[in-house]
Parts: sequence; C-alpha cells; structure tokens
Amino acid sequence: MTNPNDPFQAIRAYHDDEIPAAIQRLVNDPEFISAIVNHRFRQSSRWVKALLSPVVKLLLKRKWGRLNTVEQVQQEVEVYLSRVLNETTDGVTIKGVEQLSKDTPYLFVSNHRDIAMDPALVNYALHQSGFPTARIAFGDNLLKKPSVTELMKLNKGFIVNRSAKAPRQLLKALTTLSGYIKHSLDDGHSIWIAQREGRAKDGLDKTDPAILKMFYMHGKSQQQSFSDYMKSLRIVPVAISYENDPCDIAKATELYHREHLGGYEKAEMEDIASIIQGITGYKGRVTVNFSAPISDVPDTPAALAECIDQHIHTHYQLYPINYLAAERSDKKIPELCKQTLKQKLAELPEEARDYLIANYANPVKNAMQQ
Repeated sequence: MTNPNDPFQAIRAYHDDEIPAAIQRLVNDPEFISAIVNHRFRQSSRWVKALLSPVVKLLLKRKWGRLNTVEQVQQEVEVYLSRVLNETTDGVTIKGVEQLSKDTPYLFVSNHRDIAMDPALVNYALHQSGFPTARIAFGDNLLKKPSVTELMKLNKGFIVNRSAKAPRQLLKALTTLSGYIKHSLDDGHSIWIAQREGRAKDGLDKTDPAILKMFYMHGKSQQQSFSDYMKSLRIVPVAISYENDPCDIAKATELYHREHLGGYEKAEMEDIASIIQGITGYKGRVTVNFSAPISDVPDTPAALAECIDQHIHTHYQLYPINYLAAERSDKKIPELCKQTLKQKLAELPEEARDYLIANYANPVKNAMQQ
C-alpha cells in the first residue's frame, strides 16, 4: 500500500498487500498479453493470435488471481524457473550453502553474466536449499515497459536508478539505495546485487569499488567505519558459471564495435531481447557457488573489491570450453566442445572472434592468478 512516509516507495519491491493489484494491472496490460501470445504461439497466424489473446488473459486471471503474497509469487516463479532450467541447461549444481545460516539475511554479490538469469539462479539455489529468497537489484534502464516494472517488483525486485546524471539527483538516488539495502537486511531480507553495472562481456568478472562505496553511504551517515559497517552487511560473494553463454555472440559483437568501430548504440529493446535470449537460450551445465560471508573486511573499497574478486575467481567453475579457449593443452577437451567453439567463431567476422574467445578464456586466467 502506498505510504507517503515511506522513503523507499519509489524503488522498493512490492509488499504482500500490493500483490493483487499489481497482478491485476499486469494481466490487464494488452502489451503483456500480446508478448506472451507471440512467444508461446510464435508460429501461429495473426488472426489466431488475436483469438488466443483473450483466452490467455482469462487463464492468467484464474491462475494468478489466487496469488496474494510475495511468497506465493515466489513459489509460482520457482515452478516456471525449474521448467526453464530443465529445458535450457544440463543441470544446475549448487555449492557452498552449508556455510550460510537459514535464519540470517545476507548481501549476495555475484559476478554478472546474464541480466535475468544471474539473480534467478541465486534465488533458485537458495529456494532449493531451503533458504528464503533474496530481494534483487535491477537497473531502471530495463524499465522500457510498464509490464516489466510490474514483473520485476512482483518478483522481489527493487530499482537501481542508473539514469540519474545530475550530481544532486545522483547523490539522492545512491543514498536512498544504500539506505534501502541496509533497511532490508535489518528487516530480515537478503539482497542480491551484481558486482558491477552491466554484464561482464569479456569474462573478467571485476567488482566495481563504486558499488561498495554506495553500500557504505548509509554507514558513513551513521559515522561508522568502512570495515565495521561492511562487516555488518554480511557480504557473500557468489560465483555463477555458465558452460555456454547464450548471449556470447552478441557480447563479442558489441565489444568489437566499441573498440574498433567508434562505439556501439543499443537498439531500443535490445536489453529486453537479451533477457529473452538469456532465459530461453541453451546454457549447458551451470554452477552457483556461494562463498562464506566475508568476516575480515579490508579498510577501503578497492581492497574489498579485490577480496570479493578473489572469492568469485576461486569459486568459478571452469568447463572444458574455458580451457579450450585459454589454450590449456594439459586439459583433455571433448571433440564436441571443440566443434561447439568452432561453430560459434564461424558466426562472427574474423576481427571479432578474439572477444568471444576472451569471454571463455578469462575465467581460467583469473583462477590462475589466485
């Protein structure tokens, strides 16, 4: 329910009492219904899709009309996500959760390879292991459609205001975000956030110290030291490893354009297309590996960023395609893996191929440096 005294109203995830109205807005959105029909019945003619739209709307109203709490929405999401993972992966391996307490909220900081699947996989791993799921951060650059905003906030998503540019506006946005993260943790809710703004398209997985400075803004306002405050957040680095990156061709293309053709301008709905490709594309084997909470917190954002990177690089699961790309002759590479990489490279112009190779090779180089 809207509360004029809620300092986080503009960015926070929905509360239980807001779920029914949000679902009603969603199923009454013609664009949302059309998107579902076009995805599920993409081979059908236009007139068939027109006939199906009211049927899909009615079915969704019946199915989702019984959802009244955040937890019920999470259970519905888990059913859909399990089906997606069964269809698009060769299995998800979960590691490290035994180091965590089910009664303690954590700030999960993971590497960022996929817009939607990274937080989805962290929450899937938590749910499968009997933990409460986390609230998830997403950039306002993704909010191209009202239905996307509804879906994100229904699914425990909160908004990171990446569009704020003016100094005063940016300071306010970061201060609010920092306060919301601390408020959520104090209220018993875990948080997921990526280690950097934007996906790592080169496989380097480096934490941006600016993210950690944002975390600290609330603590600084309370005159707490950096290390003491960051320790109170219970930061847990998470390494997410995809054997196959469904967006690897697009990532390599973008990096090539940026570095050799003077820049890269995204199409209007390119982020949404990346989300769909990341969800529906083949991922091979996937590993979600949780580190223990960082207890010995360094005194500076840069040093803490290095600490998080060390955990992520050490716990990143390497697959044969990573060793092949890194030219590790000491590793036995299956013939199918060699053919897979060869086919990927064939889809790119020769000048862009090194970027795709780097995306798979750099995790090996990261691990060797630890």
